Amino acid sequence: MFELSATERKIIHSIQDLVKRNNIDNIARTEAYFRYYQENKEIKWSFLAHMVSRNAGWNMCDLEGKWIPKVIDKHERDVLFHTYEKANWLIFQDAFPQLLLYQYSTKNKEAMFHLLPFFHVSKFMEQEWEYYWHSKDHVRILIALIINEQNMIQKPVIDNPFYRRSVFRTSLFSFQDWFHYSCVLLPTVHGELFGASVSGFRIVDKRIDLGKRLASILFHKNLYPYFYEFAKKTIHTGSRDDYEQYLHDYPRSKTTPLRRTFPIINHHDQRLKDWSKLKKIKPKWFSHTIHHRHPVCITKWFKGKQKTLHKAILVKEIFVRKFHFHKNKEEIVED
Repeated sequence: MFELSATERKIIHSIQDLVKRNNIDNIARTEAYFRYYQENKEIKWSFLAHMVSRNAGWNMCDLEGKWIPKVIDKHERDVLFHTYEKANWLIFQDAFPQLLLYQYSTKNKEAMFHLLPFFHVSKFMEQEWEYYWHSKDHVRILIALIINEQNMIQKPVIDNPFYRRSVFRTSLFSFQDWFHYSCVLLPTVHGELFGASVSGFRIVDKRIDLGKRLASILFHKNLYPYFYEFAKKTIHTGSRDDYEQYLHDYPRSKTTPLRRTFPIINHHDQRLKDWSKLKKIKPKWFSHTIHHRHPVCITKWFKGKQKTLHKAILVKEIFVRKFHFHKNKEEIVED
């Protein structure tokens, strides 16, 4: 490490403070990503992160909504919440200092990416930001950030023995993954849903591919204005009602907002190993070729999947009630 100037020390402390204040929960993160994007439209990843973070909030609140508690017990729901929260906290902790350093660089008209190691950012991203500073390749920096964040969470979350056993290898996760019940939604205020379903979530290549597919939809010239309109007009609460209020012929679930559902989680600041020093960068990760295996307008598909899922939950609930009824009846007869 080199000796820091007074200005550099001030910038580092300022960034650390901003990251800490904005990484308290899903609501704060989601808002911070969008505020940043409004000020730095060229860093498209920030808008992508905002929209994906909205989905994380909706999925968190669903855990205490009308349907999920019918099929998953409290302990399992808590574990799922902590999984969402941990992954999103780690991504913000890693990515937001990068975004802020870029903002300081543009403000000072001088590249300051040599300070990235003070935030434990990968060597891969240090090189990518330096390249972007000179090339202004907006697509490459978007893809690089997708590659970095998905690789960064692989070991501490996806491959973590506890999360792997308690979440990623459970029958419920396999069911959702196999049948595409989990999807990332990109809503509009006109009652349409766009997006992509998540399949093979445990594999980093699949998540990178998903990120690129979502970005291609989000920034499509004919669709982007509608997504931006939604983000600007719709306050993120974590409740599914954020987008269900705009849907036609669809019952609103009215899940409780996130800050009335979950407490603030205090995370331990981990010193993660630089993933880019432990594995090779695959050239295909940077490929601009996008394959949408399903239609990107998923309004009808989503409504149908949700209806099917809700019916399945109700059937299971009836079965469980009948089982307990007959069991209690047998116990009474035996007594």
